[in-house]
Amino acid sequence: MYKIEPVNIRNDKLVILDQTLLPGEEKYIEMDRAEDIYEAIKSLRVRGAPAIGVAAAIGIYAVLKSSGAEDKTALAKKFNETAAFLRRSRPTAVNLGWALDKMTARMEDACAHTGDADELLATLKEEAVKIREDDIKACRSMGEHGLTLLKPGMGILTHCNAGILATAQYGTCLSPIYLGQEQGYDFHVYADETRPLLQGARLTSWELSRSGVDVTLICDNMAATVMAQGKIDAVVVGCDRIAANGDAANKIGTMGLAILADHFNIPFYMFVPTSTIDLDTKTGDDIVIEERDGEEIYKMWYEKPMAPEGIKTFNPSFDVTPHRLITAVVTERGIVKQPYMQGLRIIKGPF
Repeated sequence: MYKIEPVNIRNDKLVILDQTLLPGEEKYIEMDRAEDIYEAIKSLRVRGAPAIGVAAAIGIYAVLKSSGAEDKTALAKKFNETAAFLRRSRPTAVNLGWALDKMTARMEDACAHTGDADELLATLKEEAVKIREDDIKACRSMGEHGLTLLKPGMGILTHCNAGILATAQYGTCLSPIYLGQEQGYDFHVYADETRPLLQGARLTSWELSRSGVDVTLICDNMAATVMAQGKIDAVVVGCDRIAANGDAANKIGTMGLAILADHFNIPFYMFVPTSTIDLDTKTGDDIVIEERDGEEIYKMWYEKPMAPEGIKTFNPSFDVTPHRLITAVVTERGIVKQPYMQGLRIIKGPF
């Protein structure tokens, strides 16, 4: 498998692969300023719920390390300011708040037991590294569980990017693809281009082809046709936030695929790290959906605007798939099926 590291720590700085430049340029960026990290998350230089969480954890440590704060009080003040600032960068992906909450808990515990600034920083670095390592383990485990739902030779449709680039390693819904490749499953993957930001075209097709996976790129509105032609045996997608009842937010267009899969009697599998399960959000109606600049629809990828200047636009980044359309939820701790209200609570558990 081609070595890709979307988010890591180096020289006490956050290091990301700038995904806005793919597939044309593979460029890594180091950062330790809160403003740069905020911008990187907001502008999708780093993206995918797990990767965003890892970036936030490493990022807040990097900010504190470079801050010059020399005592516990100054570090705590800087920590709180930075955490509040970073939380506002992407509201839909629950992993952002989850990772910052874990770092906050570790910070508060360390402050209660030491007054040494260097020791506080070492503790935060340890926690950030652990969050990244845990994500890699979780993605590998999701792949192992997901592979039990798939058979050799299957045609698999995926949307957006929930592969290596969306995590620290392996990916969520693409993890079983990579593990299956290692075991000779010979999958054929169809990747939606995923309008308007083209994460499927730019990212999923890039990483799968780099890794030697048989992949075919299609436009989003071709999904019904390839399903009708019998080319799709399963749909696999990631998730940015799943509510307690199983309603799940993912990249815009996911709900449409779930409706099509239901019509054609094709299993629809959603890959959800337990950190993405939000039991405090009762249903999908309570999930905040980020809306982005409408110019992404008609200007971003074109030499000239493809719509009249000043045209009204509507550009939600996510939609919410109703739980009844999800065949199974795959987590690193196992597979959950209906009823999700009970199953998600059990799988989330008191771990």
